[in-house]
Amino acid sequence: MAKELIRVVTRGADGKLRIRDYNQTESLQKMHTQVGIDDCSTDLALRGLPVFRGLIGPMPEGKNIIRYESPEVFETLTKEWSTTKVARRSRRPTEILGDNATTNSAG
Repeated sequence: MAKELIRVVTRGADGKLRIRDYNQTESLQKMHTQVGIDDCSTDLALRGLPVFRGLIGPMPEGKNIIRYESPEVFETLTKEWSTTKVARRSRRPTEILGDNATTNSAG
């Protein structure tokens, strides 16, 4: 299934994230200069999509969204993501073998 929405995330003058959605790449090409195409993404649906000067991407966001970010937003969000602590789950205790367990012994 093809990606259906193009999302551009930048930071406004007030410091807040600014998200703008487009229905097609042609709309985005009117505002940004295309400098190539993506030919190495591990998400095969992104291969062949445009790469724009001044934007990081394309990258997947959910099932049907293609995301581009300004370099500053990319750096900030990546740092936040990398420093986020993940709650560690404890393992379930392994079951201890009962009296019926046999062991191989040499002798």
